[in-house]
Amino acid sequence: MNQRPIYQSRFEALNCCILIPTYNNEKTLGSVLQDLLLYTSNLVVVNDGSTDSTSEILEDFNEINIHHFSENKGKGAALKKGFKLAEDLGYEYAITIDSDGQHYPDDLDVFLSHLENKKPDREILLVGDRNMGRDGIPGKSSKGNRFSNFWFLVVTGTQLHDTQSGYRLYPLQIINSIKLYTHKFELEIEVIVKAAWRKVKVRNVPIKVFYEEENRVTHFRPFWDITRITLLYIWFVLVSFFYIHPRDTYQDFRKKGYKRFWKENIIKSQEPAHKKAAAIALGVFVGILPFWGLHTLLVFTLAAMLRLNKVVAFLFSNISIPPLIPFIVYASYQAGSLITGRGFAWELRPEDFDSTTDIFMGLWQYVIGSFALAGIAAVVLWIVFYFLFSITNQKQVVKP
Repeated sequence: MNQRPIYQSRFEALNCCILIPTYNNEKTLGSVLQDLLLYTSNLVVVNDGSTDSTSEILEDFNEINIHHFSENKGKGAALKKGFKLAEDLGYEYAITIDSDGQHYPDDLDVFLSHLENKKPDREILLVGDRNMGRDGIPGKSSKGNRFSNFWFLVVTGTQLHDTQSGYRLYPLQIINSIKLYTHKFELEIEVIVKAAWRKVKVRNVPIKVFYEEENRVTHFRPFWDITRITLLYIWFVLVSFFYIHPRDTYQDFRKKGYKRFWKENIIKSQEPAHKKAAAIALGVFVGILPFWGLHTLLVFTLAAMLRLNKVVAFLFSNISIPPLIPFIVYASYQAGSLITGRGFAWELRPEDFDSTTDIFMGLWQYVIGSFALAGIAAVVLWIVFYFLFSITNQKQVVKP
């Protein structure tokens, strides 16, 4: 009599399965499937057009749901097909695991435990954290992961330590409702970014990883795959800075109102006073600069690089709203006039800009003045709000 898989009841209670995309991993595929079957029989395999003995190996696993591509389409395409198949089979969640033998089946407990404790009002997407800084991790993998982690933070506001692990848990209904356009390794970036934009809680969970160079086969092509990932992030940066971040900030601000937003998002923030003040100063600094149309891009990029509150910085960058723009331009021009030694010219007359040289000199004067005005305003506001937040932070600590 066959023994019931160790976690079968947990997988069934959660309507969860394991999804394994595979391509030419004949050396490890059989043992990976045998190990997984010790934990659950809820397995879905997508054979991504393998040209080795993968098809023959899969013939020995009749109890597994298997789909074969006639030709290789890429890991992303295999995952998308697997997500659809899994939902059609009645599953609500899928844990993806690579077929190269680097993942430990006993780490399934980590994913299941988090899923069992999930809050009902928000979906989760879990990504295995391989602790990329430890010994034994290939250097190229570690550097590429740091690159991806940084830009994921920039475009979503969520800090992850590992964005490229293939050991993950996906909420199938949400994932299958997202339009995913990529087909290869970059899909694993596309899906977590778009899930985060849909308010899915994307977070890391600790896992082990085993790199056995002798039998491990990787299909990651450094130049082409990194190029595609880079281009994908460039697109995400544009979308997030010009649409996602402003939309989310506006919705949050509108929902709470000014007083509640100021109280909850700024005053009661657990950040130290100097960082709160720095976010405000950064926003005003960027808002005064003469980069019209690029303020959103600049403020979110700088806030991410400096690890400041992006929402606060963005709100204060909107100092350059239409009613204030004439005053900002005028003050910048006068500041530039003072810096260039021309003194204040309180009246601006059209005859002062008769020649091309006059126009360019006036423009240069305005640019110099805007940077000076932005710097002075940022410093003054940082000092003011630093003392304000220092006082409010002390009151929160003292308050029982």
